[in-house]
Amino acid sequence: MSEPATTKLCPTCGTRVSEAATRCLVCGAELGSSEKAAKPQPSLRGSRMPEITLSLPAVIVILVVFLAIGAVLAYVGLRRKPEIVGIPVAATPPAPTATITKTPTLTPTAAPPTTTFTPLPTPTPIEYTIAEGDSCIRIAAYFKISVQSIVTLNGLSTECTLTVGRKLLIPQPTPTTTGLPTATLGAAEQTRAACEQVNYTVQENDTLSKISLSYNVPMDAIRSYNGLAGNNVLLGTNLIIPLCMRNATPGPTSTPTLPPPYPAPNLLLPANGASFKASDNTLTLQWASVGTLRENEGYRVKVEDQTDTKNQLPEAYVNDTKYIIPASFRPKDDFAHIFSWTIVVVRQTGSTDENGNQVWEVAGEISAPRLFSWTGAGAGAPANTPTPAK
Repeated sequence: MSEPATTKLCPTCGTRVSEAATRCLVCGAELGSSEKAAKPQPSLRGSRMPEITLSLPAVIVILVVFLAIGAVLAYVGLRRKPEIVGIPVAATPPAPTATITKTPTLTPTAAPPTTTFTPLPTPTPIEYTIAEGDSCIRIAAYFKISVQSIVTLNGLSTECTLTVGRKLLIPQPTPTTTGLPTATLGAAEQTRAACEQVNYTVQENDTLSKISLSYNVPMDAIRSYNGLAGNNVLLGTNLIIPLCMRNATPGPTSTPTLPPPYPAPNLLLPANGASFKASDNTLTLQWASVGTLRENEGYRVKVEDQTDTKNQLPEAYVNDTKYIIPASFRPKDDFAHIFSWTIVVVRQTGSTDENGNQVWEVAGEISAPRLFSWTGAGAGAPANTPTPAK
């Protein structure tokens, strides 16, 4: 095997050439004579570009990334300018221009004037000179005012002692507004209002018969008060139990259960403070019914003469809702008397007094008293007519 020819390196580009070569075939650099080459010379190398070595999978990945970026850029470009590829673009209608409407300016309206109600002036009292035989009751009846108003205005004592010749101030009545008449309940409504009642809520397994036995109230009464069509009751239904309709208490005497106390009767006529003349021979008192009374019940009428305590009318007992005051009770003197009257429901006790009269007991509330005046039968006006001072 032959020995390889002696070679040397080009000091410029590092290319290996033969020992006898004087010029580098690659870069054209002068190599010099063989004698100079024999001397060790420092090798000179030119700068070389950095070498990057990539594997095949890395190259494929980079290529895929570049293709994806290009596809995205192409898609975005087509979306923004579709006319580039000849795709017709739909004409976009112009956006409607908003029309500005001027809001009308509201002109404030002056508020309506506030109505001020001025109270009516109180009438000025008149002067009256006390004459012989005058009394506060007589003067009050003549001027149709109360005795208390004379006492208060003149600073008199409670006995209302008068002195002949003294001047009294007589207050003039202030007109008052008459209230609207109140509706009077019918007999059925008054009976229902006077009946004692309890509310009961239907429980599970309850029947109308069971509820009737529990309260000792007939089934018909419970159906009537609650408007039931039959005997069926629903769970949770509220029922009104009329206790005043209870069955008679069992026992040897069969004593019926007494109803609860009746409310105070509503007085109707005459109106409170009414005045009657000497020509009125009789007066009729009227009141509203409190309900259907039993056979042993009635109304007690009590009329009292507040002016003359010696002239009193005995208590009267009636089944009707009116009472006529007999003419014999009219005052016998010649001036007006003040009367009061009340009504209350009473019940017979079954016993009698020493005169053989039935004994009555109060079975309800007494009505509020009402007043009226009745001029005596002696004359149409007082004998000593009070004359107002000029």
